[in-house]
Amino acid sequence: MQEKQDSQNRTPGILGKVGAQFAHPALKAFMCGSLSGTCSTLLFQPLDLVKTRLQTLTPKVGMFRVFIQVIRTENFFSLWKGVSPSFVRCIPGVGIYFSTFYSLKQHFFQDRAPNAGEAVLLGAGARTVAGICMLPFTVIKTRFESGYYNYASVPGALRSMYETEGVRALFSGLTATLLRDAPFSGIYVMFYSQAKRALPQVTSAPYAPLVNFSCGVVAGVMASVVTQPADVVKTHIQVSPSHWRTADAVRYIYTGMSGFFRGAVPRSLRRTLMAAMAWTVYEQLMARMGLKS
Repeated sequence: MQEKQDSQNRTPGILGKVGAQFAHPALKAFMCGSLSGTCSTLLFQPLDLVKTRLQTLTPKVGMFRVFIQVIRTENFFSLWKGVSPSFVRCIPGVGIYFSTFYSLKQHFFQDRAPNAGEAVLLGAGARTVAGICMLPFTVIKTRFESGYYNYASVPGALRSMYETEGVRALFSGLTATLLRDAPFSGIYVMFYSQAKRALPQVTSAPYAPLVNFSCGVVAGVMASVVTQPADVVKTHIQVSPSHWRTADAVRYIYTGMSGFFRGAVPRSLRRTLMAAMAWTVYEQLMARMGLKS
């Protein structure tokens, strides 16, 4: 009897190991990406909220002033307003991105590493797929963070937008989103892969996560600066239903080039640290699973 009970207790663990062993590599990449997205989203959500407020506030104010204003007029935990749609968006979204990235890389570059131009296309292609899939939740996240809408929940926001504005509102800012996300990921993957390639003897060392994170920070800064104008345009389109066309939002924002770089500091901090953390966690998890990322 005791032996039978012990056998039953061991069975779930054995099945779990067998399941992990035979899971499709793309599914493993999805799981690794989702876990890395969860950690980075929770940590850096306040920076995303401050970025959105800076881009939508009419008077020009500083990043720290917005932090203090949110805490004083709302409360400390209001800095995490929009974290629910961020989770709904980022957990599957980052998983879709990394599984698509892995699949594309295995299909086209199984026998060699992609060069700089191919790395741009690889990153941009993976981000385009993830961006289109998760766009409705990106719109809702932006509206939560703006402070202009009092949605009670993500399902409530979806229902409200569909009933009052139609399906089109859920996909508002698609062009600006792709102009922001595809170049960001393409540039990021290019700089990240080239930086890692320049340090082949270090990446196999015990402190590989630190090297990966450092390469990710450098790549994130470069990509954030280049794609900042598209992020400002995307935010205005998704927060203001009247600005349906990208050209309308560009004209509305333009007051000299400075208008397109509002919120650049918190966005660069968040995107850089999120991407660096996500890639570091992803690469470590993939290595533990015996897969080449």
